[in-house]
Amino acid sequence: MYQRLVLVGRLGRDPEMRYTPNGSAVTSFPVATSRKYTTSDGQQKEETVWFRVSVWGKQAETVNQYITKGRMVLVEGNLVGDENGGPRIWTDKEGKPRASFEVRAFTVRFLDSKRESAPGAAATGGTPDVAIEEQPMTGEDLPF
Repeated sequence: MYQRLVLVGRLGRDPEMRYTPNGSAVTSFPVATSRKYTTSDGQQKEETVWFRVSVWGKQAETVNQYITKGRMVLVEGNLVGDENGGPRIWTDKEGKPRASFEVRAFTVRFLDSKRESAPGAAATGGTPDVAIEEQPMTGEDLPF
């Protein structure tokens, strides 16, 4: 069986990079996807869904170097479930239950330049057109 998730959205905050005890780089960042639609009674609605994205290895270092809050990205990866296969469930500061979808990215494409991501901001130039890809896992790579 196989799954692949493709997201196009904007970063909700700057990426955070860390290293695992064995020295592997991992960068995490939230991505918001939105869709606008008209309800049956004619009202305009916008629906936003947030995804927590993690990127590993050399790709993590490159992503951390080039993207910032507000940038538009295309992410391809796998949806990561909790031990029961569902979204990660947690409680916010106000005691309300929340859930988040987590994605392990194997492709991250930068879709805009720094100038386009922050209207009115003084940018000294855009980032290079970079697409970082990691080979998706094959059946031999799966742990089961």
